[in-house]
Amino acid sequence: MQTAKTLKDYRREVDQALANDFLRQAMDNFAVAYRASRANAFAGLDVDRLVADVAGAKDQALAGLDALYARFKAKAEALGIRVHLAATADEANRIIAAIARENRVATVIKSKSMTAEETLLNHHLEAEGLTVTETDLGEWIIQLRHEGPSHMVMPAIHLSRFQVAELFSQVTGQKQDAEIQRLVKVARRELRRKFAEADMGISGANFAIAETGTIGLVTNEGNARLVTTLPRVHVALVGLDKLVPDLHTALQILRVLPRNATGQAITSYVTWISGPAEYGGPGGTAKQMHIVFLDNGRRALARDPIFAQVLRCVRCGACANVCPVYRMVGGHQYGHIYIGAIGLIVTYFFHGREKARHLVQNCINCGACKAVCAAGIDLPRLIKEVHARIQDEEGHPIESVMLSLVLKNRRLFHTLLRSAQIAQKPVTDQTQYLRHLPHIFSRQHNFRALPAIAEKAFRDQWEQIAPVVPKPRMKVALFASCVQDFVYPEQLLAGVRLLAAHGVAVAFPMGQSCCGLPVAMMGEKQAAHSVACQNVAALAPERYDYVVTLCASCASHLKHAYPRMLGSRAQTFADKVQPLSVLLNDILGLDSRLFPVQAGAAAVTYHAPCHLCRGLGVHAAPQALVRAAGYRFAPAAEEETCCGFGGTYSAKFPEISAQILAKKLADAGRTGADLLVTECPGCVMQLRGGAKRQGLGLQVAHLAEVLVKKMKAKR
Repeated sequence: MQTAKTLKDYRREVDQALANDFLRQAMDNFAVAYRASRANAFAGLDVDRLVADVAGAKDQALAGLDALYARFKAKAEALGIRVHLAATADEANRIIAAIARENRVATVIKSKSMTAEETLLNHHLEAEGLTVTETDLGEWIIQLRHEGPSHMVMPAIHLSRFQVAELFSQVTGQKQDAEIQRLVKVARRELRRKFAEADMGISGANFAIAETGTIGLVTNEGNARLVTTLPRVHVALVGLDKLVPDLHTALQILRVLPRNATGQAITSYVTWISGPAEYGGPGGTAKQMHIVFLDNGRRALARDPIFAQVLRCVRCGACANVCPVYRMVGGHQYGHIYIGAIGLIVTYFFHGREKARHLVQNCINCGACKAVCAAGIDLPRLIKEVHARIQDEEGHPIESVMLSLVLKNRRLFHTLLRSAQIAQKPVTDQTQYLRHLPHIFSRQHNFRALPAIAEKAFRDQWEQIAPVVPKPRMKVALFASCVQDFVYPEQLLAGVRLLAAHGVAVAFPMGQSCCGLPVAMMGEKQAAHSVACQNVAALAPERYDYVVTLCASCASHLKHAYPRMLGSRAQTFADKVQPLSVLLNDILGLDSRLFPVQAGAAAVTYHAPCHLCRGLGVHAAPQALVRAAGYRFAPAAEEETCCGFGGTYSAKFPEISAQILAKKLADAGRTGADLLVTECPGCVMQLRGGAKRQGLGLQVAHLAEVLVKKMKAKR
């Protein structure tokens, strides 16, 4: 649970998590294993089609939520189930407590339920004097430790078997061995009598099928079946978002859920319950079954044009499994009750902005969560939308307000950058790097060497270097990222030379400015909109065949965010935006005559920028270009894992950024390559600066630079 009152307090908690070596190793091992397991589980299946089916089915269900509830209620009550609807978490807890009182319940056993975690049901029932025992192994462990879950599917993933053995030794009063199977036997022995003695069983549900009044549970332990059948009273606490029209829809979700959650084709137990089971316990009374549906803002969310899609979530936990930040700090610092990217969003709606305000800032916007989501939820975008809403409600930080004012005024922005080029001279020592950072920055920011602003911006060189291409194959407008324009102009120069060599006429509209992604990331939606308007007007897309950029982050933002902000007038612009690698490889076709074959070519490995591989779906083109240019390609194991830059993220959370970077450089080092290539200036800044600070022999370059280097070898 989140208790930090300030961002400084939250960062202190993050530091503590980063210092936990076991946690880091456990998260690492799981992240690597999960990637392979999921790939195997989905082998031979059309994943995009499966995800689209789930998204479509859930959207249709959400559009008729009230009707589905009424239909389910009628069917379930005909089967002898008592159906309740709770408007709030507190009301749900009170309904369940009242059921317990009416039935003289003293002991309760529970099957794992994130909805019960959402309402803090255990705390309420214990305050009523009831004895509550979690029976899922992971949930029981964290209950004994008085903790919340650190993962929605694997709640105790942050603990070692030695910690569990110590805990079980305290619980049983006997020294317990740390061997996993023996620990499982201890848990079975301790929990067995709880099953036999319980008066009430409480479960959640993965599905509530309106057509038949049936609930479905998907589990890997047999405890859920015992919880729902042995006690004389069974209560299922179910979010309204779990309503689906029929079994077919539930089975559509079931095809994806276990594969995405744990890399299994199917879980050990899929249980369907239609009405109360027979009860043969003491007294011979009829068994009671209650279903408590929880609203807690879900009906309002279902009507929200932006956020309704969060209710598609099937609670697989995959968004945490692939998140580079979660991998560093674990669930207790990357969620409140719900964990991972989906947790960063729903915390705001279910538990309020006080719990969400720091969490939503800890998203690096790498897009891994969206790429793996079983329901196709645009998680990174919605996290930023929550951040923007919170700032609109509480006030915008002065630093983001100032940046907004600067970026909206292109001339002021560029004047400040040119002034900074002069002001930096005392700390550059005539090198390409800043010798040290100003004292206002923490020492934590020195995990990478930062580049100096170039002596002459690209835009100030354009008049002299603009190539003349007779009879061009096409005409393109070059969009320059701020970093390339003022820090790495050599990248743009290389790109222009490549395009000209392939018969492309290049224009550089001077009215262009920052793409606006930095202010969008900071929640400054008005500034992002203003900058987008300026750029679309400046680049006048109707004049060009394509708008090409050498920055993956800019490309993704221009292509996806501009139409969302500006509507149809920006769609023509967005349709023409292409990253350099796609234009060269897929549209033009790299001219092999420009690149001589050489013996003993250098080994090159590649880092895929997040906004290229996931934001734009470009995976093969950069590698194909590297090979076509005659380099020996050495693939990295974690080629598409984030480098930790994230623009302003690395300034706000340098401790996390540094750790992600260290892992990335180590992974590149294991390839044995001499050169690391990428297609994003921000990634170059992060990786090159990290390699220099660590004293590595690894060279880091932009794709355009390494291609031009081969061309130079010929001429």
